[in-house]
Amino acid sequence: MSLVLVLVFIALMILAIPVGHGLIIAGGAAVLWGGEVPMLAVVQQLFDQTQSFPMLALPFFMLAGALMMGGNLGRELLDFASEGMKRWTGGELSATVVASVAFGGVSGSAVANASALGSVLIPWQKSRGYPGALCAANNATSSVIDILIPPSIPMILFALVSGASVADLFTAGILPGILMGAGLVFTCWWISKRRGYKASDEPADRRALLRLAIKSSPAVALPILILLGLRFGLATPTEMAVLSVVYSLLLSLLLYRDLTWARFREAMVEAGIATGVVMLVIMGSAVVGWLLTFEQVPQRFAEWVSATTQNKYLVILAMNIVMLLVGMPLDLPPAILLLGPIFVPLAQAIGLDLIQLGLMMIINLGIGLYTPPIGTTLFISSSIAKSTLAETTRELWPFLGVALLLLLAVSYIPALTLY
Repeated sequence: MSLVLVLVFIALMILAIPVGHGLIIAGGAAVLWGGEVPMLAVVQQLFDQTQSFPMLALPFFMLAGALMMGGNLGRELLDFASEGMKRWTGGELSATVVASVAFGGVSGSAVANASALGSVLIPWQKSRGYPGALCAANNATSSVIDILIPPSIPMILFALVSGASVADLFTAGILPGILMGAGLVFTCWWISKRRGYKASDEPADRRALLRLAIKSSPAVALPILILLGLRFGLATPTEMAVLSVVYSLLLSLLLYRDLTWARFREAMVEAGIATGVVMLVIMGSAVVGWLLTFEQVPQRFAEWVSATTQNKYLVILAMNIVMLLVGMPLDLPPAILLLGPIFVPLAQAIGLDLIQLGLMMIINLGIGLYTPPIGTTLFISSSIAKSTLAETTRELWPFLGVALLLLLAVSYIPALTLY
């Protein structure tokens, strides 16, 4: 059954069938081919995975992000990042990185981050003399910081398939997220210095910068409040997601006073559509994962790898290579849901902590968001910058180098994630 499942799924991906539908069709085809499992069991698996209290964290975190990013708070964050960075060499480019770190505590989605930041910052950067392709490459890679800074939708999905603690994953993502941001800021400075891009000579308005810092501080406070609530056991991840929505509503109503019924309805629709897409992938992945487990594919794969090599570092390298290859054609949520059940037994067999595996997987598959052929943030950023995919890809290499260095560090230095 497993071979039929894989072949049908690959064929459907080549035909550009949506991933969620492809997973369900491939699972149904495998069951019909094998004849060992009743079709009713497939239907049951489709819905069992959705009947989970922790799963409610997904729509509520998405709604909180939509409420905060769609109002004045999102603009205050962008203004603060651009005002604070534009006097540095490459500062206009670095503003995207700083804003991505700040937005990481708001949206939890790299794709939403790429769209929100790119639509505002890329035209501004181009007006300051930076090439569109460079701006697009910077935006495509910087937006992935969003999935490392809590709250992170991919971390919740990994916790779902692995049983790892959401609070531990959220905490472990902070240092790699900051390191990624620092590395990309350095890359922006290095490229600008090398190409002769000058910093802005406008005088610093410290009063305006202080005002923007105060106005944008509620967004920066959100991930801190989430981590404190989870770390001290004050609330579950789902309860923190609901509280995040309440926090966003109170900010919009009382502090920024920009919440209208139209914006609330727009945020609800946006969060509902995003949740529906993810839930369909989760349902399809549940069927595939159940069928693979039924045939003991993950366990046999772990046994085969363990019998092939006893070197833990070579196994980690092989896992990274597989994830890089899978992340190129496959989007991040389905890749996590498909690879998680396979790699978790292998990680346990070689003594790799699940938190470290989770960060490896998220950074690795995040790289797939801006690498061809189906790099989502790459396409979004190139479209906004009006640059071709080839032009953006040529500018991508220094930023990709930083991400790969961070991936190697997280893979082989447990202290970066297990502190």
